[in-house]
Amino acid sequence: MPQAQPRLAWLDALRGVGAVAVVGEHLTTWAMPWLRPTSFNLGVYGVLVFFLVSGYIIPTSLERHGDVRAFWIGRFFRLYPLYLAVIALVLALAWWIPVRPEVSRDLSSVAAHATMLLDAVGAAGVLNTMWTLSYEMVFYLLVVALFTAGVRDRPGLLPALFAIVAAVAALVLPGPPWPGAWPALVSCGMFVVGLACVVAGRGRTVAAIALGVMALALVVSSSRVPWFGVAILAVMFAGTAVHRWERGQGALWPVAAAGALVAATPLWALNAGWWWVQPDVWGLTILLAVLTFAAAMAWRARRVPAVLVWLGTISYSLYLAHLPILLAVMQVAGEMRWSPLPLQLGVSVAFLVLLMPVSWLSHRFIERPMQRLGRRLARGTAKSRAK
Repeated sequence: MPQAQPRLAWLDALRGVGAVAVVGEHLTTWAMPWLRPTSFNLGVYGVLVFFLVSGYIIPTSLERHGDVRAFWIGRFFRLYPLYLAVIALVLALAWWIPVRPEVSRDLSSVAAHATMLLDAVGAAGVLNTMWTLSYEMVFYLLVVALFTAGVRDRPGLLPALFAIVAAVAALVLPGPPWPGAWPALVSCGMFVVGLACVVAGRGRTVAAIALGVMALALVVSSSRVPWFGVAILAVMFAGTAVHRWERGQGALWPVAAAGALVAATPLWALNAGWWWVQPDVWGLTILLAVLTFAAAMAWRARRVPAVLVWLGTISYSLYLAHLPILLAVMQVAGEMRWSPLPLQLGVSVAFLVLLMPVSWLSHRFIERPMQRLGRRLARGTAKSRAK
């Protein structure tokens, strides 16, 4: 008799799809360009799936448990150990594989990496995949601010609001109004002090609201393409609104309207930013991500493929580890984009054969122990408060 799957296995499967898409984007770029789609961006598709999953589950999880301190302890031990380990690996290999030239060699870069607010403060990460963590962190800060302030949004209001702000920002902001190093430095100080207050419970409400306002201000004023950052938040809060709709709290039409507006925004944007934010590519990428999420929701009562659930379980390791491993493989193998097909396939298979066990090992020996430690610490602080 097959073992019963967890209730939210479909979300793990979606994370698996997202991780595979991001890995596929970079693998095809470096080793098999003939296989890389051009009508949509495979990597951004995967990232949007991740963002929808986060939006769907994170606010509800916080509301269900109702413990801001435990939330932040859990998030810290979920994200930072592997993140710091990968940064250390990249820096340790810098003698062989130089760190990206876009990364500033100054204190502002250290500050941006410390907060994970890289893209929100206009800083490049040591790996170009790290930009997505900026919006995860911004989303956490906003969700905690809303929760702590006791604000319960009407379902669909926030994605619609962020979509409108993104559309307006695209019309008036060709770039960040406040570029430079100082947003990273100032936000790092606020981040450390604010989270210390939130976790310690001293001035928690004021600190949480200040951090939420700071996060939103950074996205609008300091990120490389402000409208794009706000559009990402619209996507994430759309995931939240879908969860509320699923529980009978609101309609879907505001979410659909917000999605349509976000998809159309590049039509009038002063700065589209990248090739994949051109109207046709961006629109199709969003549509595919939405359809994937909808299909998984429709399938959630059935058994999902175990391999996708497993890939979702190790998805964070896959996401962070695949690029340094790919760069190392390419460093050894040399230029692959114009190599014979058998060589491209062989190197790609070798990369995947190396990536999967490394990702499993990092999940097994870094992620899981640190998550358990985080849960123990969260329970310990809860018990100490109860005494």
